[in-house]
Amino acid sequence: MDLESLRIFCMVAAELSITRAAARLGRAQSNVTTRIQLLEADIGVELFVRTGKRMSLSTAGERFLGYAQRFLALEEEARNVVTGGLAGGALRLGCMESTAASRLPALLAAYHSRYPRTRLQVSTGPSRLLFEHVRTGQLDCAFLALPPGLEEEETLEKMGMTAKAAWSEELLFVLPASESSAKRPADVQTRCLAAFAQGCTYRALAEEQLGIAENTDWTVQEMGSYHAMIACVAAGASVTLLPKSVLDLSKAPHALKTLPAGRADTCLVWRTGYDVPAFQNLLNQLKRI
Repeated sequence: MDLESLRIFCMVAAELSITRAAARLGRAQSNVTTRIQLLEADIGVELFVRTGKRMSLSTAGERFLGYAQRFLALEEEARNVVTGGLAGGALRLGCMESTAASRLPALLAAYHSRYPRTRLQVSTGPSRLLFEHVRTGQLDCAFLALPPGLEEEETLEKMGMTAKAAWSEELLFVLPASESSAKRPADVQTRCLAAFAQGCTYRALAEEQLGIAENTDWTVQEMGSYHAMIACVAAGASVTLLPKSVLDLSKAPHALKTLPAGRADTCLVWRTGYDVPAFQNLLNQLKRI
């Protein structure tokens, strides 16, 4: 097993096609096929399931992929540290959808302007999943709202994690126009919450303030974007909770009703001791905003 074989494996896993992976890698298809076969022989299991011309990751391949990605990230990290960041390195950054929409573009544009050689890899997800991906090394750092139970510094220390507040977000309930008389969350009559999947901190805050756990009338409609949530609210089908910074960017109808829902910090979290130059540059860039 060598790093180049791992790179080839990760590319084939991403493309699920020897032809496309070979084209992206600039290699002959026969070379990619041989390297995958040698890797499978070395490990002792099939990493891909082949059905005719189609291929997919086997169960073993799915498990191996995370390890392969971490091996490659560690190699990149080592090279970045030893050269003092001269090679630029890579930074695997996670963030909430709201942060990607409203806060990250300006920050990353400024970062890229100052450190053009660093490769930024950005992925989005709910806060709890992002937190776990940082803790297990699948991400280097992430912008998220700390999930319930993880807000205390002592708790984070025990988990080997560090958090630094980056932005304070004003949160709003967004309600259909029919809820114009609502003065507080308890007044809301629409009994459907539009939210991201479990693990989203804003969803947890909304469920708590609306008393969803204590009321069987409520349902939660899981969605993948704030645009879809706002559209459902505009249709009178649901209510949602989101940062004001996201609502300000949207084209939400002015007739929609909003109620204050408090504030929540967006924190940058990382594994304690993670000290590569690309990450330190991000911390320095945060101080400038």
